[in-house]
Amino acid sequence: MKACLDMVLVAGYLLLSAILCSTQTEPMFIRKTPELFADYDTTQLNYGVAVSDVDGDGEMEWIVAGFNGPNMVFKYDHVTRKYINLVEIDGRFSNLSDIEGQAISVVACDLDGDPDGREEIYILNTNDQYWGSKRYKDKLFKFRNGRYEDLFSDTVNSGMSHMFAGRSVACVDRKGTGKYGFLLATYSRLGVGEFALMEMNESSPDNDVVSGRVVICNVGSEAGINISTGGQGIAVGPILGDDGMSDIFFVNEGNSGVNNRGDNALFKNRGDGTYEDVARITGVTDRDENGRGVTLADFNNDGLVDIVYGNWVGPHRLYLQRRNGSDVRFENAASREFARPSPIRTLIAADFDNDGILELFLNNIYYQFALTPNLLYKVRPNGDGVDIENIDVGDALELNGRGTGASVTDLDGDGRLELLVSHGESTEQPLELYHVHPGEGNRWIRIMPLTRVGAPARGAKVTVMLTDTTRQSRVIDGGSGYLCQMEPVAHFGLGQSYPAEVSIQWPDGNVVTKAMGRTTVNSLHRIGYSGFLETVPRPDPGSQGGETVSVGTRENAGILSFLVFLVPSYHLW
Repeated sequence: MKACLDMVLVAGYLLLSAILCSTQTEPMFIRKTPELFADYDTTQLNYGVAVSDVDGDGEMEWIVAGFNGPNMVFKYDHVTRKYINLVEIDGRFSNLSDIEGQAISVVACDLDGDPDGREEIYILNTNDQYWGSKRYKDKLFKFRNGRYEDLFSDTVNSGMSHMFAGRSVACVDRKGTGKYGFLLATYSRLGVGEFALMEMNESSPDNDVVSGRVVICNVGSEAGINISTGGQGIAVGPILGDDGMSDIFFVNEGNSGVNNRGDNALFKNRGDGTYEDVARITGVTDRDENGRGVTLADFNNDGLVDIVYGNWVGPHRLYLQRRNGSDVRFENAASREFARPSPIRTLIAADFDNDGILELFLNNIYYQFALTPNLLYKVRPNGDGVDIENIDVGDALELNGRGTGASVTDLDGDGRLELLVSHGESTEQPLELYHVHPGEGNRWIRIMPLTRVGAPARGAKVTVMLTDTTRQSRVIDGGSGYLCQMEPVAHFGLGQSYPAEVSIQWPDGNVVTKAMGRTTVNSLHRIGYSGFLETVPRPDPGSQGGETVSVGTRENAGILSFLVFLVPSYHLW
């Protein structure tokens, strides 16, 4: 079958999709790059994007992986209402540029449980090694001695940097301790290059968390995730159980030339931090396809975690979780139009217009001279199923965009998510920033769960019950929905509704429930492991923002889906 399709590729066979009608009258995104990035030329080969509080002031920043140029960290300045690159203007962050590296993936999470609650930053480099072993090391940055320094450069970790070519890196708290490990999805060659899990070696006497010395070990074999194949995207969260423990879903790529199979892997947490692969019995192996962007969401509001991902020029999947007692299966609910193959990279599930219904953003890359626009779908709950509607993506269409990554967060504090899209690979292109156009009058609430030491609780599940008894759930992203990581905040659009309560389940199963009400809307709330709640005031446009925290209770009428190649991929990424 693949040989036949290869012949189709050589012949230049194209598939013309149908015109997709939409009831949406307003485009979703408007381009804001010229005014917000006015002081920077970001034109280079860029890849992954992550979101973390890099400077420790309580607000988030964009971290961008630069491939043929420096990594960048962009902060929103509430005074100038523009972005500033911390790597260029402040020596505390200059090491993050890693100018000699060729980065493709980036994530952040708390490795060591340091009382400062700050996240460490993992930069996955390739330096032209696309499979098997590699020469240039990844970087694992920790803030110590007043600046970011690479833990892999410490003598105690001299041989520990992952030396196999990877695609994605993500964070998992596999034992529910609040200390995270970094998952590495490698691209093996003839069986060389196992998936890895880099954690703090807590039994080592050389650890000194106070001074910032952390000994790293690879526990991939111990955890049972050390497979060898064409690793691509990763999703982490309480997918399969009600205990809150973090499961792991890998989407993979088959490549017979280097002896890789394309089976996806769904690793169920046994409760002790070890895993078993249940992809086959739950129906998500998808052996003959090549996964890329992946994320978790509850699309039909039944409280179960669903899986959605894109296959590289293959049919995209939207798997709704079904349960019959202890039996768990996933049912593909992707419509014909959503499933239509495209050269997909990042895939994001979010409520951009705050109407209470999730959208799916598909970041496609310009490929083989075909017009491959980005796409946007609204996924409406319909009983125990969903209806999927293509809607107008607006300025984020990017017909000729070399999109390699994308992420979302709300940095300006207006309650609507911003979308940052990175570009590169075959052509240098600048970053593009988009704001949401519709939904200004809709209500929203943002929940940020914290670990015992106040770091973002990635992998936690957040559920909001509305006054009409509707429930919405989000999983705090651990990355890497293919090279990228979303903000560590559960963003809920409410439409014209109000929240009645919010419930958070941490990766160790700890559950905290807080009463909400009319006065809690249009705000960001930080909720700690012990149940304390902080309500963060919206930034004053005339101030830097993020400096104070107020403590509350301590407890197109349509869009043309353009020409794409319906062929298998041997693309490096």
